[in-house]
Amino acid sequence: MLYYLSLWRESFSPLNLFQYANFRAICAALTALLLSIWIGPLVIRALTRMKLGQPIRGKEDHVHLLADLHGSKKGTPTMGGIMIVITVVISCLLWGVLTNLYLWLALGSMLAFGAIGFVDDYAKIKKKKADGLTSRQKLFAQALVAALVAGFILWNPTTRAMALTVEIPYTKLAPLIDPTGGAIIFCFFLLVIIGSSNAVNLTDGLDGLASGCTVSVAVVYAIFAYLTSIPRISKLLLIPHVPGAEELTIFCSALGGAALGFLWYNCHPAKMFMGDTGSLAIGGALGVVAICLNQELLLVVIGGVFVMEALSVILQVASFKLTGKRIFAMSPLHHHFEIRGWSETTVVVRFWILCLVFALLGLASLKIR
Repeated sequence: MLYYLSLWRESFSPLNLFQYANFRAICAALTALLLSIWIGPLVIRALTRMKLGQPIRGKEDHVHLLADLHGSKKGTPTMGGIMIVITVVISCLLWGVLTNLYLWLALGSMLAFGAIGFVDDYAKIKKKKADGLTSRQKLFAQALVAALVAGFILWNPTTRAMALTVEIPYTKLAPLIDPTGGAIIFCFFLLVIIGSSNAVNLTDGLDGLASGCTVSVAVVYAIFAYLTSIPRISKLLLIPHVPGAEELTIFCSALGGAALGFLWYNCHPAKMFMGDTGSLAIGGALGVVAICLNQELLLVVIGGVFVMEALSVILQVASFKLTGKRIFAMSPLHHHFEIRGWSETTVVVRFWILCLVFALLGLASLKIR
């Protein structure tokens, strides 16, 4: 919205600042951060007043050790992801170009996945159990939203040509092209969006873990979005040029700022949890951003911690079904290290360090080609 002040720059030259995506991105991040810190106490009081407390897995789930470790967290306000979604939306509306297609794709997917998470969180609270929607219900809802987004990207004239290709990071190889005209890439997009959403959801199990990791992933994609939007730089770095991608810089910066602001209240001991409302929204949005920037495969590197968490669950389930034995003491991976004796803070900080390493490896792909 404030971008349109730049139209009056001839009358007042400082208004020219609002034209630049890098300036607006910084402002979007600060807006989301400060807004989160400001409204945080209000959100916590509101969630507490409505008795929207987090159920904790207990003996009925055969995870006694986890119940012992996290029993004190029972009743901590959940659905705090509402704050992340609200602050991102407000920041993007203030600092984004409201006619930009990519901005609305990211915001729309965040809102849709956030709605799925909200229903899941509410079901958990209503049942007073750690299980809300069934796996099939949740997967169906995620697949429906992902299919709508993927279909729009694939068959919209503005985005179709680039959507049919997949960039291979760290190489100068030509992008892979879908020979079927969209069928394979459509399934690939579903995998990216649903996988990203669930990976962040699985990571959200310790105080500050998912929100802290979100910051570094969002920052890296903000940098990629900015570089991708400039023809000269994208050509120099051998990355695809995406006209209009600068508005994804605004979105990713706002997401990073919102996650950092949420971390203010989510660090150990957490005053509120993001719940599925936040984790599904963040993961779904990051998957859509990766697709819009034609950097889907790079999400595996930049979001390495999210991938590790998801893979630990997949491997654990597969191993138990095939051999009757478990690979990890418990999955997702962060619980394995907790049960092995690491303190919650130790696990979170070390995973943050890993996430920073993965972020740097992702940025290195700009030169390693």
